[in-house]
Amino acid sequence: MEGSKEKIILNIGGVRYETYSSTLQTFPGTKLCSLTEPHASSIYDYDPTTKEFFFDRSAEIFSYVLNYYRTKHFHCPIDTCRSVLEEELAFWEINEAQLASCCWLKLNNREVQPEEFNILDENEQTDDQCLIVQTERRDLSWRTRWQPKIWSMFEKPFSSFSAKCLAFVSLLFIVGIVIVFCEETKAQFEFFTANFTSVGYSEVSHNDHEPYYHQAAYLLHLELFCVLWFTFEFSVRFCFCPDKKLFFQNPLNVVDFLSLFPVYIELFVAGQIQRVPSLGLWLGFVRVIYLLKLLKISKLIETPLILRVLCYTLKSILREICILLMILAFETLFFGSLFFYGELLGSHPSYTGELHFTDILVCFWWALITLTTVGYGDIIPLTTAGQVTAALAAVFGMLTIIIPIPIFLVKFKTYYDIAIFKQKLKRNKKL
Repeated sequence: MEGSKEKIILNIGGVRYETYSSTLQTFPGTKLCSLTEPHASSIYDYDPTTKEFFFDRSAEIFSYVLNYYRTKHFHCPIDTCRSVLEEELAFWEINEAQLASCCWLKLNNREVQPEEFNILDENEQTDDQCLIVQTERRDLSWRTRWQPKIWSMFEKPFSSFSAKCLAFVSLLFIVGIVIVFCEETKAQFEFFTANFTSVGYSEVSHNDHEPYYHQAAYLLHLELFCVLWFTFEFSVRFCFCPDKKLFFQNPLNVVDFLSLFPVYIELFVAGQIQRVPSLGLWLGFVRVIYLLKLLKISKLIETPLILRVLCYTLKSILREICILLMILAFETLFFGSLFFYGELLGSHPSYTGELHFTDILVCFWWALITLTTVGYGDIIPLTTAGQVTAALAAVFGMLTIIIPIPIFLVKFKTYYDIAIFKQKLKRNKKL
């Protein structure tokens, strides 16, 4: 208690501050904390008469530094120059990442709502919430002990070396089943094209179908092998999932569940497929769900920071994107109709049969391609009215696309700076 009541006097640029020694010991390893050590008077400028330490630094900024030691929340004056603040913080051995989010946004002239500052961390916090609840249980059963480890190994590819190996194996099976699906689709279409274009199926002997059946059986075995792995993976993830309701609210888990059925259905009705080959073709269309499993690759690959920031930026300007699409739709209708009637009314009789439009929908297609500056050149104006319309459409399309770009860049730069700042803050907390 005597050590906590000991007071230290600081003279900062002529302004006198007095505080407890325990307050300066809040953050060990900093310069102010070293003032509480016994040999501090021999290291720093100490006046034994007034019993105070003198530092020729900014008193205004130091008041915020001292308040940081008292409250553990670091704020700064809004009108402070950034370089001056960084210099003062470096002198007092305080990291800039400790700056409060509200002051950081004002210091960097970022017009961002306070709740948006932590939006990039919401997913990381919600992913671990269920596991935290599980680890707090006092039940010492084997399932409780192994559940966080197995769940992290199957659900978080970068949590351990075994999780990385498991993610790599899953990636190979996903790529493999997509290749098998494409080969099956190709074989089925070749079979039906060869046997149902010129002759009926009943007129073709069963021996002519033997190569197709052998190939289909080979591909089916490969597909079954991949699906057995997916069944095992899905069953383990479902059994060790902390929250079954949240598990099925994830679209990727729903896709994993639905992708287990096509091959089992085909094995169950294998005899009917030989009698009714069209049934196999319909099952092939159901297998399109395998392509959706490619979305899981995004989870198996560590998403770079810039891509996560890009996704959030697109969400934040969704309203502006909708307005832009509405303007683009209006321009498509306007210039498409203007082009259609301009070419139709301004065409010379000698142009009959040479006009590159057939109806209004084709003109809408031309307007959209021209406004987006793609310009395939499949439809070109032949009349003066059509050429003027095409020139106006190209100019308006260029302005429609170019003008919103700075808005997007400013938003992206803001969120990217925030994400970098949050990463620095996390690294400093770990240290």
